[in-house]
Amino acid sequence: MTMEKIAINRPSDLKAGKAPSGQTSNPEREKKLKKVCTDFESILAYQLLKTMRQTIPKGGFIGPSHGKETYEMLMDQKIADDLAKKGQGLGLQKMLYQQMTQQIRKKD
Repeated sequence: MTMEKIAINRPSDLKAGKAPSGQTSNPEREKKLKKVCTDFESILAYQLLKTMRQTIPKGGFIGPSHGKETYEMLMDQKIADDLAKKGQGLGLQKMLYQQMTQQIRKKD
């Protein structure tokens, strides 16, 4: 889960004509934007899972251990990544992508 900077090209850098609705004129920029939106949703889903896990009372047969905490963290990250990449997550990446492409088209 890494965040990348997206270079926004100016109108002089874009191909002539308007892009289809919900898409930018630059396929490379569109691919990067989709990845950033997916990564953002993955990070948010991970934070939600982590926060929910903290509400579970500690205790039981097996006491807390570093191995268990590490396993739970990795499991939460994997679940969050899978939800975001399969598009079955929170639906945030779709909304972010649409809003970002609209803002980019307004600036161009």
